[in-house]
Amino acid sequence: MALMRSTEVPAGLAPILLPGERLVTAVRAHWGKLAEPVATMLLALTAAVWVDSNVTKTTQAVGTIFWWLFFGLLARLLWCLLDWSHNWFVATDKRLLLRYGLISHKVAMMPLLKVTDMSYVRSIPGQFLGYGKFVLESAGQDQALREVKWVPNPDQTYRDICAEIFHIVPPPGDEDFEEIDGEADDTGQPGGQIPPVSPIAPGGGTAYPDVHRTHNPIQDRLDSYSRAVPIQRPSGEAETVYESDDLKRRRRGADTGPIWPRPHD
Repeated sequence: MALMRSTEVPAGLAPILLPGERLVTAVRAHWGKLAEPVATMLLALTAAVWVDSNVTKTTQAVGTIFWWLFFGLLARLLWCLLDWSHNWFVATDKRLLLRYGLISHKVAMMPLLKVTDMSYVRSIPGQFLGYGKFVLESAGQDQALREVKWVPNPDQTYRDICAEIFHIVPPPGDEDFEEIDGEADDTGQPGGQIPPVSPIAPGGGTAYPDVHRTHNPIQDRLDSYSRAVPIQRPSGEAETVYESDDLKRRRRGADTGPIWPRPHD
């Protein structure tokens, strides 16, 4: 079950999305990332105007140096603006992606199944301006997507991603999300969900009568990449265990045929 804000894919992100992959959220870096280049350029402009208005014939070269400094910082600001416009932090129903780079386009990716921990840090300026830094942990050693800085509106972005990871449905009447659970696709199921399939015997019915499917979010995610069959313990405990195919054959054993009744003496 997925929750998303918009079905529109921003320009430039379509090439990195897989067919059938659903966009959950896509945000650019917070405008606070451009605060320092803008402030530096304005200070250089103020200094260049003041020096130029008080320049003399002997200090004319100093005024020229200040103007060249201003033009250099202006070019730096334009570069930062272009780089900012090409940077995206994207979350889909399958992956987390970070697209960055102006000349050489780069993409860092982490599957949602590999995310073991996700937190974010908000400094004092970030609390006033509305940005934060995401820290992602996974089971691998080398992580291509470790830190994501300058995330705008981190509270809502964090909730969107966590809701997708844990398949959490928003409460009724929540206008911040658009629930697509009621939509049907070519699978014939609401929201494109494929029902869990249990082994079917040739004559109909379940081939393994002791198999009981669970429908909690964690179980559904395990079933998506594990071929093991979840079963319930005979004692009726709530714990779910797994058995591979060879263990199932060993536990059930071969069919010895019917047992004939023993005649009475």
